Amino acid sequence: MSSTEELLKRLGVSIDAGTLRLALTHRSYAYENGGIPTNERLEFLGDSILGFSVTDALYRDHPDLPEGDLAKRRSAVVSTRALANIGRSLGIGDYIYLGQGEKLTEGKNKASILADTMEALIGATYVSNDIETARQLVMRLIGPLLKDAAVLGAGTDWKTSIQELAASRQLGTIHYAVDGAGPDHARTFTAVLNIGGNAYGKGMGHSKKEAEQEAAADAWRVLTAAGSAGDAGGPAGSVAAK
Repeated sequence: MSSTEELLKRLGVSIDAGTLRLALTHRSYAYENGGIPTNERLEFLGDSILGFSVTDALYRDHPDLPEGDLAKRRSAVVSTRALANIGRSLGIGDYIYLGQGEKLTEGKNKASILADTMEALIGATYVSNDIETARQLVMRLIGPLLKDAAVLGAGTDWKTSIQELAASRQLGTIHYAVDGAGPDHARTFTAVLNIGGNAYGKGMGHSKKEAEQEAAADAWRVLTAAGSAGDAGGPAGSVAAK
């Protein structure tokens, strides 16, 4: 089985060879190869299909939720972070055509590149098939996240969300302790979020910003699950166990 057939098997769709290659062509590769077409137009198309499909599902499945809550859930599940995680689970990074610079900096693991490629693949599915096939792909990929949308309801900017939550509970000053490891072209960062001197969340990423967002998301889940501002031992323990 060829690599593209394996990718299509993972996605569960059929996409013609030319459209699939276009969906996997990052602009860095295109620029290094004579300015060939990139996946950005398919990304634009896929973004709209993704947004509509998720909006439609939320509207139908939650008839009692107000517009603000629906928008918050949609933002959480179509975020760069969410799409990148889906891309990583599918191994999409191994199939993306990248320029040499992006290859050296582990572009196949960058959240923005993975998320953009996922949107391009959704667009490619529509172009090669029809809107219903593309919608079904979106629901296979995003459906599990929609069930957790209430947990993800803090939205896409976890650092702002945790800052607001910590302030509302008067937990103290927020501080991110970030360490990096590995060579300069492929560093991995680990962030620990401390609030009022207690560790509440931990995250990893290929940039400081990504690691801090992951740590903030982790802390948000811990704090909302605990439901108590005074339980400093629990969050610290959960971080240490990771």
